[in-house]
Amino acid sequence: MRSADGLSRRQEEILTYVENFVRKNGYPPAIRDIQRDLEISSTSVVAYNLKALQEKGKLNREEKVSRAITLPEQPQAPGFEVPLLGVITAGQPLPDPEDTSSGERDTVEVPPEVAPVDKLKDVYALRVRGQSMIDALIDDGDIVLLRFQETAENGQMVAAMLVDENAVTLKKFYHEGHRVRLQPANKTMDPIFTAPDNVRIQGRVVGVLRSLI
Repeated sequence: MRSADGLSRRQEEILTYVENFVRKNGYPPAIRDIQRDLEISSTSVVAYNLKALQEKGKLNREEKVSRAITLPEQPQAPGFEVPLLGVITAGQPLPDPEDTSSGERDTVEVPPEVAPVDKLKDVYALRVRGQSMIDALIDDGDIVLLRFQETAENGQMVAAMLVDENAVTLKKFYHEGHRVRLQPANKTMDPIFTAPDNVRIQGRVVGVLRSLI
């Protein structure tokens, strides 16, 4: 029985094995790997089916060269766009935070390898200014992805609004009873201490898009 694209069961089995082997190891299998792991009677049977797969455009193979199997490039899945609401400081609080209620806003594409689409509900992005979170591998110019929420647990990295200062900052959150500590991840910088009712959580960091320049 053949599949819709004309492959026999054996050819589908070999193709799936090659794809999984390359994904796991970063290089293609040898014919003897395929024969052994799929319990095929001989290497000539493997070679026959590899040739058939090549003729059908499923892979490329250079004969008489070990591990010379290559797979055609697969089209990349499109990313998902989330709203980019402006800049957040990772140093001192930034006055006049972006108005997140604006109907017109920029967006940033989140590649599927960073986060699947179903994980991006209620997620927005902010560009980081400053280096107070550098020890958490968040540098100036990076983009942080935040899930909107109004509460946080100790140790979580959040976008915190300081109400009296009308400012938003990126820090690790710690509720210490009579006060809140907003802790930078930079040994050269001091934490911010403030009253609990002066802090409004505007989101928890769930990912980072690195700046390459």
